[in-house]
Amino acid sequence: MVDRNGVISLLDEKGIVYSSERHKAVFSISEMEEAGVPGSERIAKNLFLRDDKKREYFLVTIRNDRTADLKALRTMLQSRPLSFASENDLAEILCLGKGEVTPFGLLNDTHHRARFILDSFFSSGLIGIHPNDNTETVFLKAEDLLAVLSSSGVDTQVVYFPD
Repeated sequence: MVDRNGVISLLDEKGIVYSSERHKAVFSISEMEEAGVPGSERIAKNLFLRDDKKREYFLVTIRNDRTADLKALRTMLQSRPLSFASENDLAEILCLGKGEVTPFGLLNDTHHRARFILDSFFSSGLIGIHPNDNTETVFLKAEDLLAVLSSSGVDTQVVYFPD
């Protein structure tokens, strides 16, 4: 299992430039805002979704002030109807708990069951996400995040989310 130390080691091994901020454990965007982490406008909201047949899983990372329209997302992804994955699926596939969803959890998806969908808002700048530990936020270039995930076999896609 790739934990916080594994994520940081991987970033260091690949020579990826990042900064990090420690904070209290947070389980939602509102708790993240209360924590007062600098750079909060670049902190992502992460959703772990599945189709109605539990055949496809998606980790969707969007701007933290957006609301995910699951019907519109279904159309964009050309998938079956979407809903939030269960806590059991989250633990089994990403080795994460409720409120701890992060793209780095995909490093634990050894069977590559989930696809990563990134809001194009982040594609040309920094993104703030947890390093598989919700007491820290790591800021790195989104292109570096995509490269790390792709090199680990994760299917990644950048999608435009209209306002």
